Amino acid sequence: MGVRSAVAHLPTRSVRYLEAGSGRSVIWLHAFPLSADQWLPQLHRVPPGWRFIAPDLRGFRGSGPSFEAITPDSMTIDDYASDVLELMAHLDVSEAVIGGLSMGGYVAFALWHRAPERVSGLVLANTRATADSPAGRVARERMVDLLEREGAEGVAREMLPKLIGASLQASQPDLIEAVRELIVANPTDAIRAAIRAIKDRPDSTPLLPRIDRPVTVIHGDEDAIIPLDEARAMAEAIPGARLIALAGAGHLSNLEDPLGFSLAVQKSL
Repeated sequence: MGVRSAVAHLPTRSVRYLEAGSGRSVIWLHAFPLSADQWLPQLHRVPPGWRFIAPDLRGFRGSGPSFEAITPDSMTIDDYASDVLELMAHLDVSEAVIGGLSMGGYVAFALWHRAPERVSGLVLANTRATADSPAGRVARERMVDLLEREGAEGVAREMLPKLIGASLQASQPDLIEAVRELIVANPTDAIRAAIRAIKDRPDSTPLLPRIDRPVTVIHGDEDAIIPLDEARAMAEAIPGARLIALAGAGHLSNLEDPLGFSLAVQKSL
């Protein structure tokens, strides 16, 4: 049947999501500032017996309520998690493996904290459990300022050199352009709300020793935003978790090494 695009009309908003396959569910949560389309390589490689679902987080690609409900200071990571739980209820998904990359990982931790009974496993890709440092919080506000001056194009220009690993920046210009297009397709309001939600996210480190579901940590060894050593320490803090490092991949490892990422996912399911 291939990849299907649909819109879920939830009680308070509408959410666009992509899905493929059938069976047990994996919900993929995208990075900032991309969209569900980030997961197309994985949606085209769904293992037998599995259903992959990738929603736009609120506001991205215009998915969500009218934008008066997304003010710069109104969204939290927990709000994004609530949206995912609403979507799961709408789709009659009682539990799912939650996979999140970067910001998607922050939402995955919030889901585990709020409703562990709905989480059958975790795939944590290129993400961290810690909160922003003081310097990181200042950098987030600088990005808001850039967004106000130059819009999503300015954010894309600032972030792209950090999102793609050094090995691929020269050899895959088409990938860089594809990521840029994903970024600039997003409304300014959604990007601003997400920046502030990320900046104010809680420290999820205390959750790690209490996670009692299968966990796979996937990380690119050329991630310029989150060092591999930090991912290794996070995996070591989660009982039974395993780390899979993808050589030559950066922060968007699922796009930079889609086959390696998909094989790592298949090993974890």
